[in-house]
Amino acid sequence: MATFVWWLCLLATTIFHPSFVLATKKTYIVQMNHHAKPDSFLTHHDWYSNTLQSISPSLNEQQDQEQEDPILYSYTTAYNGFSASLDATQLEELKKLDSVLGVYEDEVYQLHTTRTPEFLGIENELGLWSGHTPQEMNAASHDVIIGVLDTGVWPESRSFDDGDMPAVPAKWKGVCEEGEDFKVSACNKKLIGARKFSKGFRLAAGVIGKEKESPRDQDGHGTHTSTTAAGGQVGNASLFGFASGTARGMAVHARVATYKVCWKTGCFGSDILAGMDRAILDGVDVLSMSLGGGSGPYHRDTIAIGAFKAMEMGVFVSCSAGNSGPTKASLANVAPWIMTVGAGTLDRDFPAYAVLGNGKKVNGVSLYSGKGMGDKMVELVYFGGKASNSSSNSNLCMPGSLEPGLVKGKVVFCDRGVNPRVEKGQVVKEAGGVGMILGNTAESGEELVADSHLLPAVAVGMKIGNEIREYLKTDRRPMAALTFGGTVLNVKPSPVVAAFSSRGPNMVTPQILKPDVIGPGVNILAGWSEGVGPTGLEIDTRKTQFNIMSGTSMSCPHISGLAALIKAAHPTWSPSAIKSALMTTAYTVDNTKSPLRDAAGGQLSTPWAHGAGHVDPHKAISPGLVYDITAEEYLAFVCSLGYDIKQVQAVVNRANVTCSKRLGDPGRLNYPSFSVLFGKSRVVRYTRQLTNVGPAGSVYDVTAEAPKGVQISVKPKQLVFKNVGDKMRYTVTFVSEKGGSGDAFGSITWKNAVNQVRSPVAFGWSRLI
Repeated sequence: MATFVWWLCLLATTIFHPSFVLATKKTYIVQMNHHAKPDSFLTHHDWYSNTLQSISPSLNEQQDQEQEDPILYSYTTAYNGFSASLDATQLEELKKLDSVLGVYEDEVYQLHTTRTPEFLGIENELGLWSGHTPQEMNAASHDVIIGVLDTGVWPESRSFDDGDMPAVPAKWKGVCEEGEDFKVSACNKKLIGARKFSKGFRLAAGVIGKEKESPRDQDGHGTHTSTTAAGGQVGNASLFGFASGTARGMAVHARVATYKVCWKTGCFGSDILAGMDRAILDGVDVLSMSLGGGSGPYHRDTIAIGAFKAMEMGVFVSCSAGNSGPTKASLANVAPWIMTVGAGTLDRDFPAYAVLGNGKKVNGVSLYSGKGMGDKMVELVYFGGKASNSSSNSNLCMPGSLEPGLVKGKVVFCDRGVNPRVEKGQVVKEAGGVGMILGNTAESGEELVADSHLLPAVAVGMKIGNEIREYLKTDRRPMAALTFGGTVLNVKPSPVVAAFSSRGPNMVTPQILKPDVIGPGVNILAGWSEGVGPTGLEIDTRKTQFNIMSGTSMSCPHISGLAALIKAAHPTWSPSAIKSALMTTAYTVDNTKSPLRDAAGGQLSTPWAHGAGHVDPHKAISPGLVYDITAEEYLAFVCSLGYDIKQVQAVVNRANVTCSKRLGDPGRLNYPSFSVLFGKSRVVRYTRQLTNVGPAGSVYDVTAEAPKGVQISVKPKQLVFKNVGDKMRYTVTFVSEKGGSGDAFGSITWKNAVNQVRSPVAFGWSRLI
């Protein structure tokens, strides 16, 4: 899988249409004003085809010769428009048409890649919904459908057993697509739908290669994410004995529908948009998307546009924040109508040890499950710095960088970075090495991610890695032996924010704090495809029904599943209300009662990394108050971003938008968190509205935590809700002292004896990173 992610990073800048040189054609997504369709056309697809033919009559001849429709997809729900292959002349002619809202080049997106139910406190989800019986919660969950856009599904996974599932909900309009090595009968009452979308990828890359032209998952990522969100309970699950126990998803009784939009070499925007379009029409309640690209204006972000329509139709959209941390401003999927999810650790670990020749024993992690290398010490080598006879990449153990004559029979110390961790171990093995120590650099800090290596290997943090590097420099004949400790639980501190988890601030709209929350995303056990080994390397022929993976790809489906549980308990809640419930009840202390820490350097974490905090499903299902946001309020937000009217129409997927209502300042959106920018004025004032979803007669008092140099005042200081559903406003004023700079953080909390409704506040005195 790691190999796959790195290929995506490379291909994001190197994949072109095979006819690029000769015909200079590329795939574009064309957004249309669907209300402009002349009555003479029966369907929008007919209109789109005619539009293409009008700007390029040669398409008629091409279509007659090739017997193919020049349009890849017609979008009707998540988006209004189509995708097609266009040359430069056609592109310019399209842009001139009044009926065209925008034309965007197809992008390549990348995937962001047992113990979690206990860690989250939902090992028995039926106890979550106070005032209702377990049977009522089960029945409600059966009606919720989670749509997963990913690499497909391995339908034979035991996590999709439907033995205790009732009939499929009548609202479901989807299908199980037959394809190569995938029969309609592969779906059941648990896995209720499976589709594939590959036209955009095929046009760009030419071939799909060895992958099946079907919804079948030949990568593993899609099966992992879908079973994390809603996999059924499977006893005696493990990865070669690691993390053994009962595996289960967050929403055990919910349904799963998968949409394969990612292939070995990429996830193309045209395919993703087609998957979103279809999923909404099929009737999903939650869309889970562990993928993303860079951040940019919303009118150029097809995922943001598709998610807006999903939100408008009542579908909750959960997306991964990205794996580009700890770099600041590295977030993806930052639109406020999307739940942006970062990653944290669990209280479970997989210890491994390196005993050095000087007698020191250092701690690390590993999922190596082979015979090991015994207790005998062997020579330890490292080709970093000024090491002789080493290539420029040998410290990273890049393919072809190690000389067998220098490595055979030895343990190799490799620096983490650039190429996949498991590939480094394979490079060492192919050069004749018997083991590997993988040392973090400053970029990864103290974060430890376990991998199922093909040779004995131990991953260590930066501090220990530096100690070993120093030992290698100073000892005339460094030695090492590697041993492995299995699985341990109740690790402290946890959770810790993962170093790889992408960080704020949000550079698209700095007035919206992102990420929203973090969830479990490090060393997560979930279902796996038996079409690929646990490392994802071609040479790895091992088969497993479960695998352990890390990434915001893993944290995203946790939140998708929790959103499904809240949807089951509160079917009338909007996506924004569900998001608010998850955010305002999140916690910001670890299991030692200390503030959350950051794995990148061990320092205290901030809302740029953890957002509102780590999700707490027990509290989220009864949050007391929610910050609700309607589609019209989101429209007013978009109108406040300085976009022209066509760009606004593109984002909200509507024609005839006038922007008669604007927020003025985007930070006035009724969001559950605050991001305050002090510019020319040292005073920023926002008004928020809270809706009572708790009992009638609820009374809340406010407390505010302000950083040094900032004053926070809230009026009124008490809110009294006479009835369920009552809405009340409050105004908060932030005042900065002169000379403020950098970043600072605080919070605003409405609380009573039962609930604490907490909103994090981020302060900035400059938009510069």
